[in-house]
Amino acid sequence: MIRKAKTSDAAKIASIYNHYVKNTYITFEVDPVSEEGMLGRIEECLSNKFPWLVAEYENVVVGYCYASKWKGRCAYQHSVEATVYLDASTTSQGWGSKLYAELLRKLAEMNVHAVICGIALPNAASVALHEKFGMEKVAHFKEVGRKFGCWVDVGYWQCLLRD
Repeated sequence: MIRKAKTSDAAKIASIYNHYVKNTYITFEVDPVSEEGMLGRIEECLSNKFPWLVAEYENVVVGYCYASKWKGRCAYQHSVEATVYLDASTTSQGWGSKLYAELLRKLAEMNVHAVICGIALPNAASVALHEKFGMEKVAHFKEVGRKFGCWVDVGYWQCLLRD
């Protein structure tokens, strides 16, 4: 089931995210996020009227996605940045696709025009997921992040939802 995130989901969402913080370069954060810190992020997103969704299987949150402001200036108001994270034990089971399908549907209803997603590279699975939804690579920044002693590239994928 895909549903709107609740404040009670913060601990599980933080746990999912912190796996990537501690073990991968997929996120450039280097310190784990507390339950309270994640709760603040969820509340900020929801207070800005952006969707934060979770995938739930057998009463356990197995992934999440959300959209946030792309930039703060007014002319960017129809553009968002989106992201998705899955519990490491549930990757390659279709949850990312289910989450993104619902997120993009909700964003279209909100009259969002552009959805932008950053991907730390290389990451073939994430690239495939984004391109499955018609996103095209529009930028590639070389060695803009450093984590675990390595320089990491970031690519940006984008899709347009409305004419």
